[in-house]
Amino acid sequence: MKIISLFSGAGGLDKGFEAAGFKTIWANEYDEDIWETFEKNFPNTVLNRHSIQDVSSDEIPECDGIIGGPPCQSWSEAGNQDGIHDSRGQLFYDFIRILRDKKPSFFLAENVSGMLRHAEALKNIKTLFSESGYNLSFELLNAKDYGVPQDRKRVFFIGIRKDLEFSFKFPEPRAKKRVLKDILFDIADSALPALAKEKTNGAACAIPNHEYMIGGFSSMYMSRNRVRSWDEPSFTIQAGGRHAPIHPQAPKMKMLGPDDRIFVPGKEHLYRRLSIRECARIQTFPDDHVFYYKYLVAGYKMVGNAVPCDLACCLAKAIKEQITENLPTSLHEKSNNDTREEKCA
Repeated sequence: MKIISLFSGAGGLDKGFEAAGFKTIWANEYDEDIWETFEKNFPNTVLNRHSIQDVSSDEIPECDGIIGGPPCQSWSEAGNQDGIHDSRGQLFYDFIRILRDKKPSFFLAENVSGMLRHAEALKNIKTLFSESGYNLSFELLNAKDYGVPQDRKRVFFIGIRKDLEFSFKFPEPRAKKRVLKDILFDIADSALPALAKEKTNGAACAIPNHEYMIGGFSSMYMSRNRVRSWDEPSFTIQAGGRHAPIHPQAPKMKMLGPDDRIFVPGKEHLYRRLSIRECARIQTFPDDHVFYYKYLVAGYKMVGNAVPCDLACCLAKAIKEQITENLPTSLHEKSNNDTREEKCA
């Protein structure tokens, strides 16, 4: 099945969908810091570099599905809570505009959990999806329930075009959970500190992007424990390198007061931020998905803003299976009987 990707970022959704057998034929990303990373990791996908507000639907090829994560800053629990009234929140309308014009068989849209606080805007968005001709399914998912070693709650809207006469059912959480030891233990001793001014080590990294941000820790950062143990899933990987969790080689931080922690005395050398590659592994990007940047801040941003690949793959597999079950001949044959092996966890 052919899909188009909006607000593509570094390609977490795309990587997951392609692992499930889909093909991203066209993508849109406006952030120039991401272009090289996306194009080198998806050489067979046409990347449109314009603001989605300036892209006519006629420029976008026909497809079976549309996926994307419209910018989430205005929905963030740490943001100003303006939601749909913020100019970035209104980019959701461009997603809907293109959805109505292209009328694919399905869509998937992802956003932060903070949008649940905007009852009026949420109701409006759900109504718009329904009025666009889709049976909407809506869930708050935690990535740790779907093969991702990370506590990460995100909202997913998945719509099936109404004439297909079924609604998507979200997959059940998996019983087995992955933890940090499962994906980081083998590279614990090979990370490099950033060069001066947080500049990349480039080719000096034996494993691509296995370098971590240096510098001090703010009082806000030190207000709570930032360490998860080897046998736990990670904290949420955020888009800012300064906020990256501490590597699990360190003991959990010592509490001095309600909002005051310190590194355990005598163990300070064990406290370092997770590297960009470690964050990428927690986001379930494979090591051959390389991130290109000059300064580490851009690398952390790309990784932290992505949808975890294995969560995306899990949802993509469910979409594919349910469409196939409900349309055993028409849409399944229309997609050229794609039998590529599913490679997600």
